[in-house]
Amino acid sequence: MLLALAILTYGGTIWGQEKQTVDTIECPVVGFNFGTIVPGGGGNDGMRSLYKPPYLSFGLDAFYKYSNGWIVSLDGNLFFGNDNLKDRMSRMPNVYTRDSIIVGTNGTDAVVTCYNRGISVNAGVGRVLFSNAKNPNSGMLLLLKGGWLQNQTIFMQNDVNAPQIDGDYAYLYDHQRRGFALTEGIGYWFMGNHRNLANFYITLQVSQCWTHSTRNYVIDDLLGLRGADNKTHFDMLYTLKLCWMFPLKGKTTYDYYYY
Repeated sequence: MLLALAILTYGGTIWGQEKQTVDTIECPVVGFNFGTIVPGGGGNDGMRSLYKPPYLSFGLDAFYKYSNGWIVSLDGNLFFGNDNLKDRMSRMPNVYTRDSIIVGTNGTDAVVTCYNRGISVNAGVGRVLFSNAKNPNSGMLLLLKGGWLQNQTIFMQNDVNAPQIDGDYAYLYDHQRRGFALTEGIGYWFMGNHRNLANFYITLQVSQCWTHSTRNYVIDDLLGLRGADNKTHFDMLYTLKLCWMFPLKGKTTYDYYYY
């Protein structure tokens, strides 16, 4: 009797049909990004004319993804080139000799590396679109961000000291500029249904940057500058970025319905 009652009570669950559906996830996400940057625009005094492309980029991302596909984002990035300052002897003729070297304190070539280094911080919103029923957490990604950017020339000395571009003297030649950047991006956002490590986004981002010099006195003979640089500099940056993401928590990926 007890066995028959148990079968009648639980039999529907044991042998009933099962319907499984994929659920959307709402959760915070962190990630590590890396990519490459190619500058454009800027005239004869922008980043494209100052530094040879491409620049390497890496940084950290933080998101909050809502179940309806909206995303709020915060990211910080560092970018740099490889000994890529253009026309350095024309820009700094009083630093370089006729033999195209910078003389160090011991009278030999100081072998100075000149490259650009930049940093940016951005906040913005995005949306995951055109997802499908099998994976509603993935789809086309649109981003809009605004933030702050700084870029400058770094002089890296080797074993020989070159005081003419060291300390405060470097400020005369480093073209440090900072200002506002507006960024638009389009790409693909993927989050696996099983919360595995295959979570990433890839985007092509375009940034418009309006920067001003932070130095009171700038020397650049190629630009005819020996004094204050009061110009607003406009640059376009094209960035191809890949981010490896880690969802911190979220609702159960699968919901089960029995009938």
